[in-house]
Amino acid sequence: MTQTRHAARVADTARAPGAVVLTDVVKRYGRGPGAVTALDGVSLSVEPGSFTCLLGASGCGKSTLLSLVAGLDDISGGSIDHVDQPVAMMFQESALFPWLTVAGNVEIAMRVRGVGRAERRQKAAELLETVRLTGFAHKRPHELSGGMRQRVALARALAQDASVLLMDEPFGALDAMTRDILHDELERIWRERSLTVLFVTHNVREAVRLGDRVVLLSSRPGRVLNVYDVEMDRPRRIDSAPVANLAASITDALREEVSRHAG
Repeated sequence: MTQTRHAARVADTARAPGAVVLTDVVKRYGRGPGAVTALDGVSLSVEPGSFTCLLGASGCGKSTLLSLVAGLDDISGGSIDHVDQPVAMMFQESALFPWLTVAGNVEIAMRVRGVGRAERRQKAAELLETVRLTGFAHKRPHELSGGMRQRVALARALAQDASVLLMDEPFGALDAMTRDILHDELERIWRERSLTVLFVTHNVREAVRLGDRVVLLSSRPGRVLNVYDVEMDRPRRIDSAPVANLAASITDALREEVSRHAG
């Protein structure tokens, strides 16, 4: 029987230990009176092997947070620690190189690390099998559907041999059916590879469908408002009653936050 228990709590402190630990993280853009604070005192511990989803209104700093964890930008205060945990990032757009084949796009992460050609080809073939794209190695990105391009982008991220996968709305531009299928594929890969996933989305049901936890951020500046433990058996359906019920509760909290900020 599917378990439908869930809990929400205010996250004042980070849990420890974690694969990624954020402690009082602050991010400001600019200096002086015109400076904009995007994140203010964010503390969060992402446990090894967990699937954590970040939710919040547009502009609350979700993508900024991912960029900071990935090391693509510098924090203004606090600390981020992912002790010896390599990270890989996947964006909303597949960002594939159009002049390279599917296999070439997957191999490029390994080329950067100096992996030899034979090993690269073998690994790329294995990863394409993992994302169910066997037989498409010699295709170009323009020959693929949007969902297939995102599978290639996922294979490329996995090629980095990272244990922490950062995903910034990777399925946001896809149709509902393709997104639903990729939810299943991502969950399978996450479990098979024991990945730690930090996943940004605007879709509340998507967050509940995928996450062990859903972290709700406040409107700018971003702070952790609530953390919802999703205690439901897997696999889940995005249209199931337990998912819908918890999503409705989180949506109410999000609406309240947006209204408060607007007022």
